[in-house]
Amino acid sequence: MAFRKGKSENEEPEYRARSVALKLLARREHSRQELRLKLMQRKLAPEVIDPVLDDYEAEGWLDDDRFADVYARQRMELGYGPLRIESELQQRGVFTRPSCLVEVSDEQWAQWATRTRRRRFGIGEERLGWDDRVRQARFLAQRGFTGEQAERALEVREESLDPPAE
Repeated sequence: MAFRKGKSENEEPEYRARSVALKLLARREHSRQELRLKLMQRKLAPEVIDPVLDDYEAEGWLDDDRFADVYARQRMELGYGPLRIESELQQRGVFTRPSCLVEVSDEQWAQWATRTRRRRFGIGEERLGWDDRVRQARFLAQRGFTGEQAERALEVREESLDPPAE
């Protein structure tokens, strides 16, 4: 009785690299570095991976700028600040600042910080005590807001907030 080779043993490395990369890109955007690491984890050789990624970039299926924009927008919606988002992009191999981050003013970032603070801690009518102020400032710093943005968010009290839009 002859044994059949498994599908992964029978496939060409380039075909496998193309197939896996395309499946990963179909799920979500990836940076080139992320995709390269995932393919290497699947025991594919760099000399097979790089030409495949070059082809996918030429086709427009892999684009670090598009990835950065999508990733930054998602992180902004989750309440992260510009410092954290840029750091996470750099960890993923993207060293350019996406346009969606460039277009946001410092005032808008302060509003995002206020919204993030409100979601986590609520906002009262009284000034914060020292301990609460330090705790909330640390939280906003960990979320990636600058010191100035966090400071402006900490100054907001319930009475100074605009009424909710209907």
